[in-house]
Amino acid sequence: MRIAGGAGPKRNPITHNAQMGRANLGPSLGFPRNQEAEGDNRLQIDVVGGGPAGLWFAFLLKSRRPGWTVRVHEQNPATATYGFGVVLSDAGRERVRTAAPAAFDRIAQRMERWPDLTIVHRDERVPIDGNGFSSIGRLELLQSLHDLCREAGVSLRFEAPVASAGSVAELRAGADLVVGADGINSHVRAALESEFRPRTEVLGNRYAWYGTQQVFDTLTLTFRANADGAFVAHHYRYAPDMSAFIVECDTATWERSGLARRDDEAARGYCETVFAPDLGGHPLVSNRSAWLRFPVLACEHWRHEDVVLIGDALRSVHFSIGSGTRLAMEDADALAAALDESGGRIAEGLARFEAARRPVVDKLLAGAAGSWSWYERFADRMHLSAHEFAYDYMTRSGRVSDERLAAIAPRFARRLAAARVAGPDR
Repeated sequence: MRIAGGAGPKRNPITHNAQMGRANLGPSLGFPRNQEAEGDNRLQIDVVGGGPAGLWFAFLLKSRRPGWTVRVHEQNPATATYGFGVVLSDAGRERVRTAAPAAFDRIAQRMERWPDLTIVHRDERVPIDGNGFSSIGRLELLQSLHDLCREAGVSLRFEAPVASAGSVAELRAGADLVVGADGINSHVRAALESEFRPRTEVLGNRYAWYGTQQVFDTLTLTFRANADGAFVAHHYRYAPDMSAFIVECDTATWERSGLARRDDEAARGYCETVFAPDLGGHPLVSNRSAWLRFPVLACEHWRHEDVVLIGDALRSVHFSIGSGTRLAMEDADALAAALDESGGRIAEGLARFEAARRPVVDKLLAGAAGSWSWYERFADRMHLSAHEFAYDYMTRSGRVSDERLAAIAPRFARRLAAARVAGPDR
């Protein structure tokens, strides 16, 4: 499912946006470097995985500790990636930015932004204020991070898989620390499974990740139903002429619709029919978009001796809350800061990292559980009116009271109150 850049008679709309207008990210960042760096131990840090978590960590640590050797090992070519776009909430965007404002701003200038979330139900659009988001093509984000890493002096090694227990052991033999940032199917975690003790729950719903050249004004959740069952599309633009479009349904609907047996072209055609009112005649774009079930992963232990996990290698975050990239990059920041503050004392740095991050992560994962649980049963709520459906969605985590909702989204709260006064037909 990777997207590779390259020449051809037609431009690929996915890779085009990552390459066009990709100016040099600029001069020196003026990043504050540790004043003791010239006299500290010359450590070697090997990062497995060149996604947002691994690259952001490598950049931040090398910027703080220029005397340390930081290497990133990525199994894919530099011009290849999975998926289409990534999204950050406004609050999450600002949290990530605090680690390196000048560097992040150079990436953020190419992000798409919008102030509201939109829910479409029964052909009615319900805008929800106070839910701003930003997005960027995943390939463009990665290539921007490549540039930052190279400026800082990070060694980037592409097409360099670390895919076995033996290769993990070989890295450990030569490094002071190995950082597993190699995603949900982490080889680093697998090599030390008995130490990290991961637990995985596979959800029931099926989903497929597509793209489209239909451009959407906001992050939108569109709910539609037919004789086969209920569907939801999570869609947002991540470039001026490209959007991500994730289709989700329960397993019974997936089987009744024939999606379980259709090939890629037929599956896209079926989804284009379901969401014809929303796609404006544009087709869905596949990136070998298989129908998957989401694995909810969590590790009992975050670190073992000279190995630590971050991002999706450590735990997965359901895509419905739009926080996977944010959480991964926050992990990277926290780990880089902890290692810097510990002055190269690895055990101390890893303990600092876990103490700072675990409470934050646990709280967010509890909210994510409320979200994916709601999606697992969203078909049961399709009878609700558009505003009541949106209200049910906004309060799905169990942590948003009516008072808090009114404070976050006052315009939506007023429209909801008016709809309730008008009656169920409205």
